[in-house]
Amino acid sequence: MLANHELEWRMLGACRGLDASLFYPDEDDTAEEAKSVCEHCSVRVACLEYALTNREKVGVWGGATERERRRLLRQRRRTA
Repeated sequence: MLANHELEWRMLGACRGLDASLFYPDEDDTAEEAKSVCEHCSVRVACLEYALTNREKVGVWGGATERERRRLLRQRRRTA
């Protein structure tokens, strides 16, 4: 269970109030609209770190698709 202060970033996301389905595209190739919302989001890094830490399997988090997050995790394991 995460503490409230660990999730406060969610209240500041550029995605707040938008249709959630935008961030769950059928394919990674159709994620550009969601990624454009994330591009200038002030909590993008916190969102991405949350998704990586919690192994979020679907959706665009912190501007990264599932495939991109898997690649980031592999890169981190190699450099650790």
